[in-house]
Amino acid sequence: MSFPDPIAVFRTEAAELLEQIEAGLLDLNVNLGDKDQVDAVFRGLHTLKGSGAMFGFEALAAFTHHCETAFDRVRKGEVPATHALVTAVLEAKDHMRALVETPSGDHEAMSEALLVNLRRAVDGGGDAATAPAAAPPAQTLYKIRFSLPQNAMANGTNPLPLLDELRDLGTCRIVADRSGIPSLDELVPTDLHISWDVELLTAEPRSAIDDVFIFVMDDMELTVEEIAAQAQAPAVIAPASVAAAPVAAAAVVSAAAASAPAPVDAKTAKANENVRVPAEKLDELMDRVGELVIAQSRLSQLAGGSGDLTLRAVSEDVERLSGELRDTMMVLRMVPVTHLFSRFRRLVHDLANETGKRIELITEGETTEVDKSVIERLADPLVHLVRNSCDHGLETADERLATGKTEAGHIHLSARQQAGEVIITIKDDGRGINKDRVRAKAESSGLIAANASLTDQELYQLIFQPGFSTASEVTNLSGRGVGMDVVKRTIDALRGTINVVSRPGEGSEISLAIPLTLAIIDGLLVRVGNARYVIPLSAVEECLELSVEEDMRSRGRSFISLRDSLVPFLRLRDLFRTGTKPDQFQKVVVISTGSERVGLVVDQIIGDHQTVIKGMSKLHHDVATFSGATILGDGDVALILDVGHLVAEGQQQEAHLRAAG
Repeated sequence: MSFPDPIAVFRTEAAELLEQIEAGLLDLNVNLGDKDQVDAVFRGLHTLKGSGAMFGFEALAAFTHHCETAFDRVRKGEVPATHALVTAVLEAKDHMRALVETPSGDHEAMSEALLVNLRRAVDGGGDAATAPAAAPPAQTLYKIRFSLPQNAMANGTNPLPLLDELRDLGTCRIVADRSGIPSLDELVPTDLHISWDVELLTAEPRSAIDDVFIFVMDDMELTVEEIAAQAQAPAVIAPASVAAAPVAAAAVVSAAAASAPAPVDAKTAKANENVRVPAEKLDELMDRVGELVIAQSRLSQLAGGSGDLTLRAVSEDVERLSGELRDTMMVLRMVPVTHLFSRFRRLVHDLANETGKRIELITEGETTEVDKSVIERLADPLVHLVRNSCDHGLETADERLATGKTEAGHIHLSARQQAGEVIITIKDDGRGINKDRVRAKAESSGLIAANASLTDQELYQLIFQPGFSTASEVTNLSGRGVGMDVVKRTIDALRGTINVVSRPGEGSEISLAIPLTLAIIDGLLVRVGNARYVIPLSAVEECLELSVEEDMRSRGRSFISLRDSLVPFLRLRDLFRTGTKPDQFQKVVVISTGSERVGLVVDQIIGDHQTVIKGMSKLHHDVATFSGATILGDGDVALILDVGHLVAEGQQQEAHLRAAG
């Protein structure tokens, strides 16, 4: 049995803590008077410092201590929270990440420079020495009993620093309960068998006690009883004498604790509901599920051609179980886009400082879920789009005020599900895209002929060409013609589409339509000629019958009447050039992406099919009609139709027909 590397576990948890700290800082930057966010940032820094020291990251612990102290002063009201302080700690947070990733690197000069900025931000926020003296706070006596898990020391948890932190909160009396120590022949040196009873007189709130144990809270037993304030502090037992505490006294405490009901820690129960699993193990499991689905398809085909009722029953059971396993696996792989959107709060904050513009980021649909493999590949394209909106799209505050807009520019980042796709939209209220400048640049670059007839959408798509830029000067953010072509390549690789809408003086909107998953989907298996194809079932609206007579009547216009509306359709037989005669009664599968619909004429609808998506080879990578392939139960390969491309082709055909007549 393999055990996880403690350092790797710490780095994973440290990354999560740093994300929480960053989120808290950005929320605080919006409302500097939010005490809850001040407490949240303080707790995050406190936990990071304590766990860093526990795992030997001394430089991280020492550096984080200064940031923690700064926020402790804010918590106590000694200094106010300011934008300068938030910016300084955000920069310090980036340095903390470096101290986690490369603890042996030379970070001393950077640490000192950041601490100078931090001290300047704190000192500029107010001087506690000049503040009027406050009345001494009331003190409260707490009775605390805690015990750590038996394997705590083996996992790197040292209880002595916890006791030291309790002493720092006020005057305390500590008694060690050693009644749980086994006999010498049964004693395991690395196991922990001691509990502690603490009487603490402090002016700090109850939350300060929780902060001491925040890193080990999920695995320990802790009870805290609040008692009325006392005038005289309890006697203090020095650390050296803790081990020599009278056994009789410990026994009394232990007996009293034993007579009380065992504490039930809600946090512990909640923590046990979650299990951390490496992403590569999920990918491996997904591959196994995919192979199982293919094998199940083969079994179903064999059972269908057999008269053995027992085999058919077993096949149906395997099909049901594999379907449930597939659905469960897909849920495990789905990740809310909030994990993606949260990165851009910091990016927009930094871009606002760099450009001198006031920029507000508004996010919607953060709970929309997408396959984790899609999320990972969307990060870079969205970074380029957001940077482009901040630099090119939004005007300066003076320019906005001169045109009657608000001083602050707005960027809307939203996500929503639509059929089998997720639509991610980046919208700004800036100056919009200058079509004349785009056309002039495209003509001078040889991308289009002079005076070529292009729709607005075709013209806007030119901005995604490699090296294309309309910027008059190169800045740190953009102007070199790189970035937008990265967006195009990545979205094409995901078999997605890009739609651009822009209004001069009002802003631009770029929508990315991406498949929800790249693994397994429900599909509709159809036949065209002698070949079989899969249509994603989530995009199918309905199926109709098209006789040969109706097909002949529609020649030249390719429209069908569907509930008082005309829907264009594509003859897949003509599109794929099968060279075979059509069946007497053909079928029309109506597919849609949002409000756009198109019909696909096929020879036969075979039925639904659990489709394991396999990537196309490099030779077929540029074939836009197909988004992938799958293996059928009989071993044949069926191509998966790209719904977005076919709908776009159908709508383009409709536009040409309307223009012609």
